Amino acid sequence: MARRPLPRILSSGSASITRSREIARTAADSATDVLHPLITVVRGLRLLAVAGRQKWIATPKERRGPKLFLTAACVLVVALIPHGPVLALVSVMGAAAWKGRERTPVKTGPDDTETGRLRSLYEALVPYFSVADDPSPLFSHGGDWEKVFGGFAFDDDGRPTRLQVSYPAYFTDGEAASRTRIEQLLHAKSGRGREYHFAWDEEANQLVMTVLDPLPTSIAAQRFVTAPGETVLGFTDAGAVSRTAPVRDGDETRDASPVVWRTGARCTEPHLLVVGQPGSGTTTLLRSIALQALQHGDILVVEGSGAGEYGALTGRAGVLAVECGLTGALAALEWAAHETERRLIAANRARQAGHPAPDDITRPLWVLLDRPSALGHLAAADGRPDPQELLQVPLRHGRAAGVTVVLTDQFDSLDTLSETVRTHTRARAVLGPASREQIESVLGIQPHTTPTAEVPAGRGYARLGAGPVLRLQVPATPDPYDDATSAAHRQAVLDLLPARQNPQNPLNPLDTDVPGRETDGEHAAEPPPVSPSVSPPMSLSMPRSMPEETVTAEVIRAEAEPMETVPVEAVAMDLRPSEPQGKPQPAVAEG
Repeated sequence: MARRPLPRILSSGSASITRSREIARTAADSATDVLHPLITVVRGLRLLAVAGRQKWIATPKERRGPKLFLTAACVLVVALIPHGPVLALVSVMGAAAWKGRERTPVKTGPDDTETGRLRSLYEALVPYFSVADDPSPLFSHGGDWEKVFGGFAFDDDGRPTRLQVSYPAYFTDGEAASRTRIEQLLHAKSGRGREYHFAWDEEANQLVMTVLDPLPTSIAAQRFVTAPGETVLGFTDAGAVSRTAPVRDGDETRDASPVVWRTGARCTEPHLLVVGQPGSGTTTLLRSIALQALQHGDILVVEGSGAGEYGALTGRAGVLAVECGLTGALAALEWAAHETERRLIAANRARQAGHPAPDDITRPLWVLLDRPSALGHLAAADGRPDPQELLQVPLRHGRAAGVTVVLTDQFDSLDTLSETVRTHTRARAVLGPASREQIESVLGIQPHTTPTAEVPAGRGYARLGAGPVLRLQVPATPDPYDDATSAAHRQAVLDLLPARQNPQNPLNPLDTDVPGRETDGEHAAEPPPVSPSVSPPMSLSMPRSMPEETVTAEVIRAEAEPMETVPVEAVAMDLRPSEPQGKPQPAVAEG
């Protein structure tokens, strides 16, 4: 059946109707633009009238008469003033225009993009927060997300920066595996590349996810405001610790939240273990600790990598030795064990006699070991004892003797650490990129944040004893002899180094802070050589070699006769390996 054409009046009139609507719309827009000031003033007058009426209604009846009389008096005064009515009219119009101006609408809820993200998060959480036999589930496919998301905030890109989730009471929030699944899901759905903090309120069945700001990396090495026995490992989030400290951050001074590690006779975490990947900043942290320890004590540095990262410390006041070779490292650690024994015996005898502790045992002694596992491989190949075996006495009795041990190593060498090292290093730090399982293997528990794949050097986590896991950023403490070091950071480290015991010491020809000495770029790139052997401090008299198992018995017995002492030269000879030695070894790792 053929279609009949539309009537002529309908087919020809649609175009004219459309043109009429366009003309009317254009005229209305033009009139609105022309009359916009008048519309604004009228809107303002209406708002002023509404506000005045509400205020009049809110005024008690006994006060309306005086207020009306005061208003009439003001109107009369304005009418009698020259040009008063004109000024009053202009003032009212100005107030009306200000009151009636167009304001940016206040955002009261999420937009379409943010609503879509919240809906996606809700649907993703349904399999984890729901069970089949729940009569009124909080989470269900196609359910209402507004019932479970109590508070939320978004950044400029539409990604959530804060989210509060209410979950059912039957969810197993007490199990670490269940919490980890939820945290990984929220991390993936909210956007990768950022670090999230998760706070579980198990009593109220609520989870708060917050995006953490990156820790500042511009804080360099400096004298921190600490008491003797306190060492700043780095800085963490504001509010994570109970104290702040003033620091120089570039050209300004501000307050930061430090991670303070306390050592001494009354501390509960006397030794520190730092683990990380190559280039993660473990050497930087050890160098920062050394600069702080030199302020109140003596240090003994053993470097297993042999890269000369601690050459700037050689020959400085308070630096007993900097060892890179296996022979020197074994001799230095054997001396540290004997020094720990001597301090224990001297302190106990002074206590038994009712005398204060001698001055030569009250000054703290720090034993810093960088990658002892590398020296362990060399010792095993050469048939010598593992350097970690010589750490048993300093680790077990170091707190009472004022001896602190700090070790740094890499993740691939964790299985080579002895049981004594694992047991007595209760202060731990993990630097660089690491998985949650790797962090848990070192710190004992998983962090409440999501580690990112890429982090700057010196960024990681720290845990002191049984305390919480804290984010950590180590202050920039580079090797001042490294060409890649900036001038500001190099000068900051040089300012903290103590003076040399002998300014003309040939062991450090590259010391740029000695007046009158210049170095060219070619020699500045070479690390300075270090001493191949160790010598005990000349001010200390030391006992002969004592087996480790007799230390505790000797301390308890505390014989009344004076302690037998021997010259320093004889003790130094006793600490050397029994086999004959050849020429002094160079300052590099053997093998």
